[in-house]
Amino acid sequence: MISLLVALVAGAGYVRAQDVESYKFDVGVGLGMSGYLGDANESNLYKHPGFAANASLRYLFDSRWSLRAQLGMCGISGNTSEFENVLPDGAEYSFKSTVYDLGVRGECNFFAFGIGETYKRLKRWSPFLAVGVGVSMAHTGDDNFVGFNIPIGVGVRYKISRRLNLSAEFSMTKVFSDNVDSKELSDLYQIKSSFLKNTDWYSTLTVGISYEFGPRCVTCNRID
Repeated sequence: MISLLVALVAGAGYVRAQDVESYKFDVGVGLGMSGYLGDANESNLYKHPGFAANASLRYLFDSRWSLRAQLGMCGISGNTSEFENVLPDGAEYSFKSTVYDLGVRGECNFFAFGIGETYKRLKRWSPFLAVGVGVSMAHTGDDNFVGFNIPIGVGVRYKISRRLNLSAEFSMTKVFSDNVDSKELSDLYQIKSSFLKNTDWYSTLTVGISYEFGPRCVTCNRID
């Protein structure tokens, strides 16, 4: 009888340990559409939508904070013939570029995100904010360009199960150059660009799925 009670208590402890199991890493992919603001599109961000995709790896510090490394690509395009303003000498330009970016972002969940551990008041969904740094490489025809960028993103994520998460994210990336839409479109109004002035932006609106792995130690007294 005593042996049975010990076995039941041990089993309950194992279940509780499983219930509070959390993970250190998260890998995911996202798909959606892209937009652009710059010399060839001054107002409607998604007037010429393109395709966007990304792959990411996160380190999960806790239920609120994470660090994400991301590799992404998107297509952007524009046409100055749609402007109400007339460019100097009545010139008209159009372009199509493929942009690749690599960066690191810090992410903050508005709510403690997770399943189980009721004393932490975890929620299966949470809005989040992401800010980071990275580099962009744009390919337009025979031209290639590389520049420093700062991405800013907002979104919401939902936990399907303990390891699987769904997310939707809108991000804007400021590139500190005027050449993402090709060198030909630089300084169309004959106003010289600088590190901060007259630079390009591109945006992505994506839906993603991710998988958590790398269980944290729940039976030892250490920070991992």
